[in-house]
Amino acid sequence: MALRGLAGSGPGSRGPLDEAVAADKEREAPAAVAAGATPEDDEEDEGRGRGLLRWDGFSAWLHCVCVVGFDLELGQAVEKDPAYFYGYVYFRQVRDKTLKRGYFQKSLVLISKLPYIHFFHTVLKQIAPEYFEKNEPYLEAACNDVDRWPAPVPGKTLYLPIMGVVMKVRIPTCHDKPGTTQIVQLTQQGDAHISVILPTVHEVDLFRCFCPVFLHSQMLWELVLLGEPLVVMAPSPSESSETVLALVNCISPLKYFSDFRPYFTIHDSEFKEYTTRTQAPPSVILGVTNPFFAKTLQHWPHIIRIGDLKPAGEIPKQVKVKKLKNLKTLDSKPGVYTSYKPYLNRDEDIIKQLQKGVQQKRPSEAQSVILRRYFLELTQSFIIPLERYVASLMPLQKSISPWKSPPQLRQFLPEEFMKTLEKTGPQLTSRIKGDWIGLYRHFLKSPNFDGWFKTRRKEMTQKLEALHLEALCEEDLLLWTQKHTEVETVDLVLKLKNKLLQADREHLPVKPDTMEKLRTHIDAIILALPEDLQGILLKTSMT
Repeated sequence: MALRGLAGSGPGSRGPLDEAVAADKEREAPAAVAAGATPEDDEEDEGRGRGLLRWDGFSAWLHCVCVVGFDLELGQAVEKDPAYFYGYVYFRQVRDKTLKRGYFQKSLVLISKLPYIHFFHTVLKQIAPEYFEKNEPYLEAACNDVDRWPAPVPGKTLYLPIMGVVMKVRIPTCHDKPGTTQIVQLTQQGDAHISVILPTVHEVDLFRCFCPVFLHSQMLWELVLLGEPLVVMAPSPSESSETVLALVNCISPLKYFSDFRPYFTIHDSEFKEYTTRTQAPPSVILGVTNPFFAKTLQHWPHIIRIGDLKPAGEIPKQVKVKKLKNLKTLDSKPGVYTSYKPYLNRDEDIIKQLQKGVQQKRPSEAQSVILRRYFLELTQSFIIPLERYVASLMPLQKSISPWKSPPQLRQFLPEEFMKTLEKTGPQLTSRIKGDWIGLYRHFLKSPNFDGWFKTRRKEMTQKLEALHLEALCEEDLLLWTQKHTEVETVDLVLKLKNKLLQADREHLPVKPDTMEKLRTHIDAIILALPEDLQGILLKTSMT
């Protein structure tokens, strides 16, 4: 079972087990300030009135909170759970001569199914320093605060109090564009009690992470897009975590479907699998800090070695692309070690724009907006031709008959898709030249294409099911039953009920009035049947 690690000041991750454990020196956080009653207090009390059980509110945000000790023999010690979670860590290291290594080491870990990287690290910075001073009672009080939070509903702006501090956040939706801030701005009267306003709950500082390698950002975008095995060697877990998360996010809104480990250690269960030379490295992005990996991961095809990430306003020296054979020693210089040849020509305009920003001391946040917009436009230019072709695989609506099973999608034919690129390829929306065809051919063999296409195929199949339901609702089903036997009518009722269950179970994109219309049809058909059959069919609808 895997253990993905994330630093206290770095971002979170998802994975087979994301109880994240990291080793970063503690950063002092400001003490919590007192806050008065807030407008959301009434909402929280209402939640109890609606029948929420103890800790239901907590479970909407967090799976659990772990206190992780460090064992010299076993490494990080924490009980594992076979599900997908994000882990957020605050690590403390204090000198203690009575201990074997001379240090007391312990982490506070928040484990959640929510990928709210920036938000949960803000929470940790608020509560972790005092927890280490006041221990479990303080932690329990913080958990009680979380239990009173309203549920994280997409699109909602929430006020979340924790240990005297009130945070204002907006929960993102799947329709938000990457890099757009939609938080309601601070107002003098209504938000006077707000301590912290977070413009984003889930995004990382993209430019800060790409800063040492922004000359090669387009090449790294290709490597992530293609699901290539990639290692980030960083001086600390926080820098490792942030860089891996930035890489995964650079192909947004396309989802990265391969595995990624922001902080991978020698104690992870996949250590032997990833370091063996008897098979090719898997499609995964690893973030590591242990110098031991410079030797054991030499066979990986793409390795990014970075130095310390500089604070905003300070720009590190740009690393060069180097051959893998040069990564031999533990003190190898920073660089991108790969023999990969990019399919696309480098976009010099974005390089000049970022370099100009560096010279003008443009804030890192503004640089991140520019870089995120560039990645977004690049990904959209790449994915739009695929979306257009996949949409053409959808059967025509007129081919949908209420009395036949929904038609199937046409098969995805790579060569047929390639022919569409001549007239409707990425050249319509992107100025970048290069071997787009070669990039598409490589992408079609990648885990990211496989995951993307399975998702799109499922969505389109569900759309066909929804259209089939709508076609059924437009028919005069009662008239149909008058022309058919009771056995056929009962069979129709059972099939319609199954359709309703399927629509609910699979969250089919069906309009509410369509569902109501179908229920009305079913009730009318049942009432037209003999009483003994009515009783049987009504009983089946109740079970």
